[in-house]
Formats: sequence, structure tokens, C-alpha cells
Amino acid sequence: MNTTKLRSKRVILSTTAAVVVALGAGGAVWATAANADPEVRGADRNRVGDAAVQAVGGGSVLDVETSDDAGEAYEVEVRKTDGTEVDVVLDKDLKVIGQPAADSDDDGDETPDRVLSDTERASAEKAALDSVGADGTVTQVEAGDEGEAAYEVDVRLPDNTEWDVELDAGFTVLTKTADN
Repeated sequence: MNTTKLRSKRVILSTTAAVVVALGAGGAVWATAANADPEVRGADRNRVGDAAVQAVGGGSVLDVETSDDAGEAYEVEVRKTDGTEVDVVLDKDLKVIGQPAADSDDDGDETPDRVLSDTERASAEKAALDSVGADGTVTQVEAGDEGEAAYEVDVRLPDNTEWDVELDAGFTVLTKTADN
């Protein structure tokens, strides 16, 4: 075994996402990224997000992630100018290959989100931030579609912990769950 060649290669992995498995008596080491972060950041996020916004005729990018589905490269969540939210699926060349509604019911029928007023959105954001940490960033606010929850808010804290917060119609916290 040429150990000089093995030592000259470097692999950089997230310390929280890496799984290292040593195999055999020869000491060969294999590393794979388990739970790799699918979120797209920086200039790539802007480029991919702009393509999705253009495809839906305007709006703002809420989230950009890489896709693990065959033939898909990116999944982009966009809030259109009318307040509805849609998912746009793009291939590696940023061509639209799918544009389902952001939510669908249990039968697979696409149902658009109820459009929230600016006041509703601001009140839901404040209530969610107050419940998990005012130094967090709200990444999504939408009308609730299950049970008593009138609003569903996603919050990311500076340590990258993500919280799902469900609120009732009076903006009282019903549940808050840390995402894994």
C-alpha cells in the first residue's frame, strides 16, 4: 500500500456530519458525510434563487437546498408577490423541472397556503422568536394547516439549531420542537 499517496490527500468534512469507519488490519480509512447540510449558501444561493424567482414571475427566496432526488439539483421555496409560497425544482442547468405548491394535503392534491397579512406575519414572528430566542432568524412563517395551529413558524438560532413553532390564533405557543 502506498501510504505516501494516502497521506497527501485531504478530505474536509463537517465535524458534526462526518462518520469515519476504519476497515481491516491494513488501516485503510473511509469517510462519508452523513447528514450533510443540503442548504445552498452564498453566490450559488443567489444564482439558484434568482432562477426560481424568475420562473414564478417574481417574489422572494425563502430557502434553497440541494435535492437528493434523481434528475433534480435544487429545491427552492419562493414567496410570490401575492403572498403564496411555492416550491420550484431545478436541474443542474437551472431549468425548471417542477413547480408544485408548497403544501399538499394527504391525498397529494396541491393546496396553496392562506396568505398572511403583514400584521399576522409580524405577530407570529415575534411570538416565535420570544419563545426560542430573540436572537434567532425567522426562516418561514405560514398559515397552519393541522389541528389547532393557526401559524407555523421556523426559526434558526445563531448556533444553527432550527425550531418549528406552532401558534394558535392569538399567537400563543402551542408547541415548539427542535429539528434534528
